[in-house]
Amino acid sequence: MTVSYTLKVAEARFGGFSGLLLRWRGSIYKLLYKEFLLFVALYASLSITYRLLLTQEQRHVYAQVARYCNRSADLIPLSFVLGFYVTLVVNRWWSQYTSIPLPDQLMCIISASVHGVDHSGRLLRRTLMRYANLASVLVLRSVSTRVLKRFPSVQHVVDAGFMSQEERKKFESLKSDFNKYWVPCVWFTNLAAQARKDGRIRDDITLCLLLEELNKYRAKCSMLFHYDWISVPLVYTQVVTIAVYSFFALSLVGRQFVEPEAGAAKAQGPLEPALAPGDPDMYVPLTTLLQFFFYAGWLKVAEQIINPFGEDDDDFETNQLIDRNLQVSLLAVDDMYQNLPPTEKDPYWDEAQPQPPYTVATAADSLRPSFLGSTFNLRMSDDPEQSVQVAPSPALARAAVQTPLLSPWTPHLQRFRAEEGGHPEGAAGRGCIEEEAAESGEAAPEP
Repeated sequence: MTVSYTLKVAEARFGGFSGLLLRWRGSIYKLLYKEFLLFVALYASLSITYRLLLTQEQRHVYAQVARYCNRSADLIPLSFVLGFYVTLVVNRWWSQYTSIPLPDQLMCIISASVHGVDHSGRLLRRTLMRYANLASVLVLRSVSTRVLKRFPSVQHVVDAGFMSQEERKKFESLKSDFNKYWVPCVWFTNLAAQARKDGRIRDDITLCLLLEELNKYRAKCSMLFHYDWISVPLVYTQVVTIAVYSFFALSLVGRQFVEPEAGAAKAQGPLEPALAPGDPDMYVPLTTLLQFFFYAGWLKVAEQIINPFGEDDDDFETNQLIDRNLQVSLLAVDDMYQNLPPTEKDPYWDEAQPQPPYTVATAADSLRPSFLGSTFNLRMSDDPEQSVQVAPSPALARAAVQTPLLSPWTPHLQRFRAEEGGHPEGAAGRGCIEEEAAESGEAAPEP
């Protein structure tokens, strides 16, 4: 079942998120503890071997190998490769959830457009809605292991009431090498066309609206199928997995606490395994264990959600979605068809500014002023001359449009143009006009 902790984080208070660290189901501890224990066991085995079983010469050789492995591990761009991969997988995970077909919009249109209070009208609406739900069940059987275990064969779908025996015969008589989840959608369109012919759907515009909504529903079924068909490229998954495993394989050897090199004054870096003079022999590599927890945990998150239609703790509850969709959709098109409460005046009928009541716990919210804009309370200048409206002169407006960045120097520009002989473009402009006139064979105009 999907792990939901939304209510626990409704308020970001002190210690609010600390309680989430103690949960087991759906946690990183449950996902990673086996790999973590294996890493600790291998590290401890190498450490014991180095400290107790090797000779002095062998320990010297091992220390050189450890330093080389430590430097080599830092050359793997693990953060970049792993971060980009997890971002891709998380975006794909959410897109798959939004592609799950929900019948809510379709059932509202069926209830509003397919008319008839008699037995035939009720049967027509329920059949249309059943075809839509059948399409989602067939596609979910193809992508979700939970749904396939619930409906391992088409006969189980028939026994569940999504398909009749006659419909099963027609379904199985259609020979196709591809998935046939789209067949109920074709039945839906044919039945809707027959309902328009019989007058159950009263105009072509309503029929068009109904079929458009069905096509959106079918498109989600198709997208769900294609998400299952087209996975994240295998080479990318292999690169990320090999990068993580290689990094920690080198870290097993390179992060051991070995003796310093002869004549070395200090360690070469914060992750240098060699002990500098005066450094304590920690035995337990805390930073390396934290790195394993973060990086390997990051990879396990991607492994868990790359296919959210499995049986992990946080995978989608597809069986509950099927139950919900069938119950809600049949209720909307059958029991709720033209079953309206009487219309009456609302409590604020005679009030110009309706104000719903507050409880004691929320009464303070009613005292807060409404937001009217970030500049609503801006303090303006007290000088009344700054608020006088003036009309800009044409010369000033033209200069501001031509040289918007020089608008503060517009008076100086006007004086400069006057000194140049009054020509609007100055000496440079007058030279351009004379040059153009010479090329055309005409006399240049006098300034």
